[in-house]
Amino acid sequence: MSAILIHGVPDTFRVWAPVMERLSRKDIAALALPGFDSPLPSGFTATKEEYVNWLIEQLEREPEPVDLVGHDWGCLLTARVASLRPDLVTTWAGGGGPINKDYVWHPLAKIFQTPGVGEDFLQKLDPDQFSHQLEGLGVSAAYASEAVRQMDDRMKDCILRLYRSAVTAGEEWQPDLKNVSCPGLVFWGVKDEACPVAFADRLATDLRASRVRKLDTGHWFELEKPVEVANALEEHWSAPTS
Repeated sequence: MSAILIHGVPDTFRVWAPVMERLSRKDIAALALPGFDSPLPSGFTATKEEYVNWLIEQLEREPEPVDLVGHDWGCLLTARVASLRPDLVTTWAGGGGPINKDYVWHPLAKIFQTPGVGEDFLQKLDPDQFSHQLEGLGVSAAYASEAVRQMDDRMKDCILRLYRSAVTAGEEWQPDLKNVSCPGLVFWGVKDEACPVAFADRLATDLRASRVRKLDTGHWFELEKPVEVANALEEHWSAPTS
């Protein structure tokens, strides 16, 4: 059995490094979503459905079901996979990604979802300024600088396509969360401005997750509290599954 960690947007797989360094298990990998410091498969157009199908394909290559973990968009994608293919997932953990019809997309997401406006925003994006904005949300200076450096034209295009495919993602995907059958753990930062912490309990209810960890962080709980996240994951994975 292995554990697979999925990052969010505009992150890369590197966002999970602080947690992975503190985990005792070795059968663990942080995957790079296509287009996020990773090549695009032929014909891939970066919609939410294509990312879900891509992740399902990765899990189908594993010899056994996996422990699946996601943050931000990684939370949405992994929960969707667990609802469509529960046979591929032993346990699920994630947060910072509301899957709810009542969730209103944050201001930056709305920019990305608006044709012309999103392109103009990303074209004029000042790396230093955006890095400082990330720092203001609780991200370290070193990680913020690295994250912005990875935002090439391919990633920017994928960001726009993904968000534009997801305007009604909560309404579309929430009903199927009832199909998730594995043990669940929900993480959330109580100071998350983009995704209010109230959606942690809503997600846990829909998933029938028995554990909710609300951390004294902003959106990037895995960067701000890696020890707490790693410890909670270890406990989650070792708990009885029935």
